[in-house]
Amino acid sequence: MAAQGERAERFRALHAGEPFVIPNPWDAGSARALAALGFQALATTSSGFAFALGRLDGQTTLDDVAEHVAALTAATPLPVSVDLENGYGREPEMAARSITRVAEAGAVGGSIEDWETNAGIYELGEAVERVTAAVEAARRLPYPFTLTARAENHIRGNPDLDNTVERLQAFEAAGADVLYAPGLKTFDEIRSVCNSVSKPVNVLARPNLTMAELVEAGAQRVSVGGALTWTAVSAFAEAAEAIRDRGDFSGLRPGPPLEHWFQ
Repeated sequence: MAAQGERAERFRALHAGEPFVIPNPWDAGSARALAALGFQALATTSSGFAFALGRLDGQTTLDDVAEHVAALTAATPLPVSVDLENGYGREPEMAARSITRVAEAGAVGGSIEDWETNAGIYELGEAVERVTAAVEAARRLPYPFTLTARAENHIRGNPDLDNTVERLQAFEAAGADVLYAPGLKTFDEIRSVCNSVSKPVNVLARPNLTMAELVEAGAQRVSVGGALTWTAVSAFAEAAEAIRDRGDFSGLRPGPPLEHWFQ
């Protein structure tokens, strides 16, 4: 618990310091590589982790994720924040339970969404109740668990910036430590969201915007979601297709410096 408390304090301090990147590993090996490359914290990716299990995003369980968190926290000394999707249940109690469960597995942060596959985007009052329950669960822990609240509408067919801002402000009032609206596409959208709240904002990286631009727009924390997973998978598929179609092995690469990364 002391080691977890120290990770929690380091993670909380990052949100009060210089803006930082929190990359998203999909397994213990990628987590160790990112730690060796000098990143200061890690966040899980629900889509990348589901791929590692041979599933689609949304097809993992809380048990799966808790096991994944335990593997990541055993693999590196870095703080780990967890993509908890909708908390694996609609009821506020499920959002709270998901926080407690991943904390027991070693996480020091986690995010709760306001959307699920069958129900769509939750009505704002219900979404706030779920965030409130998650915040209360986080506050019962013996260390500062950093709770992120996500407004999903921009990636779920409702790119209404005013509604995004309204939701994030409500989540801030409910006690969330970090606000996050994945799917913001432009500098102006990101700046509008960041200027509308007083808590740190996590921004999902976009290929057309640099870190400097995201910071200028107001981002405190920048994650990449499943993009590192898909970058690796795309390179794998391209090389495999060349082998299958042309007998071309030129896409194969030597191994990375694992002896250094994993020492």
